[in-house]
Amino acid sequence: MPRPLHVSLVATADTQLAPLAGLYETLTAFPMLAQLEPDIPAQPFCLDLMGEDAGPLRGASGLPLGPLRACDTVARTDIAIVPLMMVDGPDWTRGRTPRLVDWLRRMHGRGATLCSTCTGVLLLAETGLLDGGDATIHWAFAPTFRRCHPRVGLRLDDVLVTGGPRQDFVMTGGVASWHDLALHLVTRHVGAEAAAALGRLLMLEWHGAGQAPFRGFLPARAHGDGVVLALQDWAAKHYMVARPVAEMTARTGLSPRAMERRFTRATGLSPLSYVQALRIEEAKRRLERSARPVEEIAAEIGYENTAYFRRLFKRLTRMTPAAYRRRFAIGNLRAGA
Repeated sequence: MPRPLHVSLVATADTQLAPLAGLYETLTAFPMLAQLEPDIPAQPFCLDLMGEDAGPLRGASGLPLGPLRACDTVARTDIAIVPLMMVDGPDWTRGRTPRLVDWLRRMHGRGATLCSTCTGVLLLAETGLLDGGDATIHWAFAPTFRRCHPRVGLRLDDVLVTGGPRQDFVMTGGVASWHDLALHLVTRHVGAEAAAALGRLLMLEWHGAGQAPFRGFLPARAHGDGVVLALQDWAAKHYMVARPVAEMTARTGLSPRAMERRFTRATGLSPLSYVQALRIEEAKRRLERSARPVEEIAAEIGYENTAYFRRLFKRLTRMTPAAYRRRFAIGNLRAGA
C-alpha cells in the first residue's frame, strides 16, 4: 500500500475556520468511508495544521485554531493548501507572513503541489510562482488581486483552475469552493470512484457551472476619468433605452470610436459589454424576485428579441434564465427547494 500523502493546511490570523475545518474533516473521512466502500483506501492522506509559528492562534472570526506546527519544522510536504482568508476591507496587504511565503516556495521546489481556496490565492501568489499564469478567486476580490498581482491572469468564471508544468498549482474561487478542491484532490490521488463516494457521503458537490451564475457586476470606477464616470452614472439609470451606446456617445461629443476607446481604457469593458452586464445583472434580480415571464423581463431591460436575450444570458452566466430562476429564486430558497 502506498504511503499516505502529506497535506499541510496553512493557517494565519486571517484564516476563516469553516473552509479549513471542512477540508481537514473531508480529507480525513476515509476511515469511515472505507467501512462503507471496502475498495477505497482507509488513509490516503495525513494532515497537519501549520502556521508561521507553533501554538494556537485565533482565526479571522475570533475562534481559536490550533495547535499548529511551525512552518520551519516542516521540511517536506506533498500538498500545501492555503484556505480562504477573511480580507480586512477591500484590499489585501502583501508581506505580512514572509516566512510562510518562503516556505511555500521551498515546498514547491521540493515537488509539492500548492493549492488555494477563494482568497487564499492572495497569499499563494506572493510566492511569485503564479506569475505569467492564470488563477481564480472570489469575484468580489478580483480588484485587490489585480492590484497586488498584475502579472497573474484571472479566470473569474471558473471555480477551479490548475496550472504549472506538473499541474502543480490548483486554485478554486468562491467561499464554498473548498468542496471542489477536496473532490479534485481525491479524484487526482485516489480516484474518481472515491471522489463520487465521498461526495455522496458528505453531500459535497462540484460547482460545475463555475462562478458565472454567482458573480455580481462590480464596474471599475476608480479610474479618474470624469467623462467616463458620468457615462457610467447615466448607464446605471438608462441601460434599458433602445440605443444606449449611441446615447452615451452623443453625450460626450466624441466620435463613436474615440468614445469606445476612452470608455474601454477606463473600465476594461467596451460600452456595449458594459451595458449588457448592467442589463443581465438586473435580469438576474428580477428572475430571483418575481415569477413574471422571461419575455416580459427581457423587454423591460431592453431586449425585444427574447431569443437573443436568452443566448446572452447563458453566455454571461452559463445558465439559461429558467435554470437561473430555479436555482436562485427567493421563494425556492425559502421553501428549501
